[in-house]
Amino acid sequence: MASPVSREFRLQMQGYGLTTAEIHYHMPDHPSLLQLYVWQEYDLAPAFPELRGFLDYWARELDGALHSVRVAHHGLIEPSEWRAVDGIIPLN
Repeated sequence: MASPVSREFRLQMQGYGLTTAEIHYHMPDHPSLLQLYVWQEYDLAPAFPELRGFLDYWARELDGALHSVRVAHHGLIEPSEWRAVDGIIPLN
């Protein structure tokens, strides 16, 4: 029986956050040109084991040499923030 909780939610509960990597690489047939690949997965900051594994695979198996990688990360589940408001808010 399938779990009612999604894989993404379980990862977030374990501390994973959404990570996006902008990967620039040299085109194999035209090394002077750069191409962009966008990678997105749930990962653990600041070590980024999922991204490092993907980049190791890229360097080992793919022809396009890596030029640069820019990373953005956001932990999606955080303690909620609330504050009390004094006053009356009329609805109608």
